[in-house]
Amino acid sequence: CGGHRFSSDDFRLSSGGPARLESHHSVQQSLPAPTGSAEAGRKPERTGTTLRDSGGVETLTSNMVLGVRLYSALYPSWGPVCLLPRSFASCSGNPASCCTMPQLGLLHGRAWAVLFGQLRRPPGAVCIGAVHSHSQVAEAALATQLKPHQEKSNFIIKTPKGTRDLSPQQMVVREKIIDMVVSCFKRHGAKGLDTPAFELKEMLTEKYGEDSGLIYDLKDQGGELLSLRYDLTYSSSLTYLCEVPFARYLAMNKVKKMKRYHVGNVWRRESPTIVQGRYREFCQCDFDIAGQFDPMIPDAECLKIMCEILSGLQLGDFLIKVNDRRILDGIFAVCGVPESKFHAICSSVDKLDKMSWKDVRHEMVAKKGLAAEIADRIGDYVQCHGGVSLVEQMFQDPRLSQNKQALEGLGDLKLLFEYLTLFGIAEKISFDLSLARGLDYYTGVIYEAVLLQTPAHAEEEPLNVGSVAAGGRYDGLVGMFDPKGHKVPCVGLSIGVERIFSIVEQRMKTFGENIRTTETQVFVATPQKNFLQERLKLIAELWDAGIKAELMYKNNPKLLTQLHYCENMGIPLVVIIGEQELKEGVIKLRSVASREEVAITRENLVAEIQKRLSES
Repeated sequence: CGGHRFSSDDFRLSSGGPARLESHHSVQQSLPAPTGSAEAGRKPERTGTTLRDSGGVETLTSNMVLGVRLYSALYPSWGPVCLLPRSFASCSGNPASCCTMPQLGLLHGRAWAVLFGQLRRPPGAVCIGAVHSHSQVAEAALATQLKPHQEKSNFIIKTPKGTRDLSPQQMVVREKIIDMVVSCFKRHGAKGLDTPAFELKEMLTEKYGEDSGLIYDLKDQGGELLSLRYDLTYSSSLTYLCEVPFARYLAMNKVKKMKRYHVGNVWRRESPTIVQGRYREFCQCDFDIAGQFDPMIPDAECLKIMCEILSGLQLGDFLIKVNDRRILDGIFAVCGVPESKFHAICSSVDKLDKMSWKDVRHEMVAKKGLAAEIADRIGDYVQCHGGVSLVEQMFQDPRLSQNKQALEGLGDLKLLFEYLTLFGIAEKISFDLSLARGLDYYTGVIYEAVLLQTPAHAEEEPLNVGSVAAGGRYDGLVGMFDPKGHKVPCVGLSIGVERIFSIVEQRMKTFGENIRTTETQVFVATPQKNFLQERLKLIAELWDAGIKAELMYKNNPKLLTQLHYCENMGIPLVVIIGEQELKEGVIKLRSVASREEVAITRENLVAEIQKRLSES
């Protein structure tokens, strides 16, 4: 303790009068006697914050352990005793300055360890004197000695809730999905665009309506309120769209026409469902067409793109639900829903793919204050779905045909189905009156793609990830940002990369597919020692020729180890250089699959490798 070592003889336990712990070198602390004892009536003399009393002194031995336990049982409210050698001044009345003793166990030659080893996680020590600088040194010394015995931290290394790391194998699958999606966007003439990961908060909270509470908020050093780029998966539906940043970009740069794609991470502050591919941070791929065009042509192309991507990813059978916000608002109007409740009722209708009509109706009536008869009239409509024939049927509906908004929406949907038939995808589209979408800014056609089945083990339930792509028309959003309110009609879609990834990953596990995590084409190997310089020269030639190559970072690697690495990583070719090859001016080129080797002159090596790679 502070450079001093003490034996058990340095500490004494009083045997006469009230129980007292004292040290030959320390101040004394007295304790009241147990209730009913001969000494119970005696009160220890108290001087300032120090308790003193007289009595005989007995050398501390192993009986001290029993004494401490007895003391703790009889006087639980007193807390542990603070012992300091006489060479150090006693503690002051400041509890923060006192030594606290955690469990130490029995340490040879240290009586204080024996004593305080019996006290498990004690409260703050009782202070009985003034603290001088040297007693603070003692406290620091004790803290150093006690550190290895202190309880380990509860800190757990993990990712934040709703996020995850992606392994190299997972990254390969994810990148292939994104590459396939982006290639489709480019095939349709889209240009790349990126926006900041966070926007001004006021730009987001006014646009996302009821679900703005799911936005992650930030505050910079200047006090400006910001929000992370937002997506909305409102209840059962998927809205993986970044239209707000895109609309802000169009308004800020006064762009009137644009076809763009965007790949990036977005964030949502809601309960994640990992098994369904729902995270708080995830990647999304967006495609949007901005500009004034003839009706439904851009909308039809968006649906065509969605079909191409889902078919190309081979996810199984899928269906794209379509509706129009004008039709839905028309239904609410003719059924008697107050206009102030349109958005709230819309969000309830949007849950019909996960909840029964009975539960949705209960939410409308009990939680959102809608009259029961109005809810029943809504139910007559929103439980209908079909093809173009349902569009014709809605034209003939006596109530809906009287609503101008609904008729405009039905007219556009009829035209949309004509274009979808020309594109050859009409059979993949369903007119579904329950499709509502939770975002406030949609103004026309809305759509959402769902998988009808997903691969799973025979003994498992099919993986339910909800919708995997979604979109719609938002003609008024740009005007909200433009100072003069100039509108730029827009329509777009978004692909839910994480949800698709969860399906592809499960399929690969089901069928035991191996994933190659490296794109290395050639491995530079040697069977001999001290050939690192020659290998470095050779691999530099391959890199300069655009060939993806690797080598082992050892001066004397074993050839068998190098060949095994190539087999495990799926590297197709190995070039082997040794002393004999160097003398003859050749390089051995080995096929990992067939294990055949041929000698190639060094000047022809690159051409031969490129030829073999092009043929594979």
